[in-house]
Amino acid sequence: MTTAILSLDIGTSHSTAVLFDLAGRELAAAEQAHRLHTPQPGWVELAPDEIWGALIEAVKAVCLGQASGVDILAVALSTQGGSLIPMGADGRPTYNAITWLDRRSESVVARWRQDGLDQHIRQISGWEPQPGLPLPSICALRQSQPAIFSATRRFLSVNDYVVYRLTGRFVTNPSMAGEMLLTDIRTGQWERELCGLAGIEAGQLSPILPSEAVCGEIAPEVCRQTGLPKGTPLVNGGQDHSCEALALGMVLPGNYWLACGTAWVINGVTDSPRVDAVPAEMALNHHVVPQRWIASQFLGGLGAGMEWWLDQFWQSPPSEKQIPKSQRYASFNAALKQTQPGSSGLLFYPVSGRPGSGAASGGYWGLRLDHTRADMGRAVMEGAAHEVRWAVDAWRVRNFGLPVEKLWMVGGAARSPLWPQIVADVVGIPMTLAQYSHGPALGAALLAARGLGWLKEFPVWVTAQPVEPNLANAPLYEERHAAYRQMVERYRP
Repeated sequence: MTTAILSLDIGTSHSTAVLFDLAGRELAAAEQAHRLHTPQPGWVELAPDEIWGALIEAVKAVCLGQASGVDILAVALSTQGGSLIPMGADGRPTYNAITWLDRRSESVVARWRQDGLDQHIRQISGWEPQPGLPLPSICALRQSQPAIFSATRRFLSVNDYVVYRLTGRFVTNPSMAGEMLLTDIRTGQWERELCGLAGIEAGQLSPILPSEAVCGEIAPEVCRQTGLPKGTPLVNGGQDHSCEALALGMVLPGNYWLACGTAWVINGVTDSPRVDAVPAEMALNHHVVPQRWIASQFLGGLGAGMEWWLDQFWQSPPSEKQIPKSQRYASFNAALKQTQPGSSGLLFYPVSGRPGSGAASGGYWGLRLDHTRADMGRAVMEGAAHEVRWAVDAWRVRNFGLPVEKLWMVGGAARSPLWPQIVADVVGIPMTLAQYSHGPALGAALLAARGLGWLKEFPVWVTAQPVEPNLANAPLYEERHAAYRQMVERYRP
């Protein structure tokens, strides 16, 4: 009988269950979508029960449908970071998950910046506070929804919420805890001053165990629901970008990659937790690998912006039959072949772009009657690439670690037939594309195999495809990037 590990990857837009054998080969996979809820302008939430329901359906599709004849030895987790789930004493959420896309804490963060408290928080936690991250979200909840705050006994990330639903235990890991902005980056433990700033106690947060640790066994009721074997161990895992870094072999200082999912984040590995050793724009968090940290810069919800654009502008009118997403992408990619570098002079500032811009809004600059929908779509892609170029230029100036000579590109955008080439051309460095779409799940499987003693080292199971920049486009994109920066500095909110 084939032995395997089941990885659960819980992202912002969907939950995925992926089954791997012990050589890293994918045996089966199933995905279920989540709905984003926007009860007020700027508020972006997920319903915890919907996250759980999607996860259970994905696991059932694999275990009861595709995994015949497979012996599942363990379950491992990879989860989105930066979202907050408040939970009451009865073990049920007191409110929806407040996601990293949420803006309700903007006034909290603005006050901290005015007082200089944001830099103090960064020196302790490794993170400069941004709207949507758990520390400011807890403060906003306490101020604007005090009844919900008072009814909340635990403040969870998506990781510890799922661990609790799977095992009945409260456990989190260093990379997920770090993104709550409530730990000391040097010790990896909950920090009293930051908890006090949030108005909570460390006892309201989950114990932090290593990424390779076993959290407990899958609860009997979950096993009955899903078909998982009784007594299956759950391995802690980590934040999705960190898990994917492990799958790519990004574990040495000087390794850089660009994660292009709903959020776009540029990352680099370091072997030191010194916050003052990384550029001010970057956060510092724990890797899933011991004694490694990841310096990262959040570039905004650039993937979310592309999805929004396709839904609104590359879609049938609401009164007509909607185009399936696969067909929509196919027709959009075909139309992009008729566009030119520079989008015929059109610039687009991403709707959920540069943090600190003051609002999650953007728009076009230079729009003319002769521009097509395809030009507008390409401009959205180029806008994201200009944000990457801006970040890479800053890293080069500050000489963080080793020179940024190439970038891995992972996530949905890396599978686009055109977007990676646009990024390579605008940034002016080679891109390396991961030839696998379930990198976070694969990294979680590696952690499980190592934690349960089946691996002594971390192999690299992902193949790569190089994308070289087209040097003929360099002069044009140099000029367009300068125009982009001028436009953003002058007109951003």
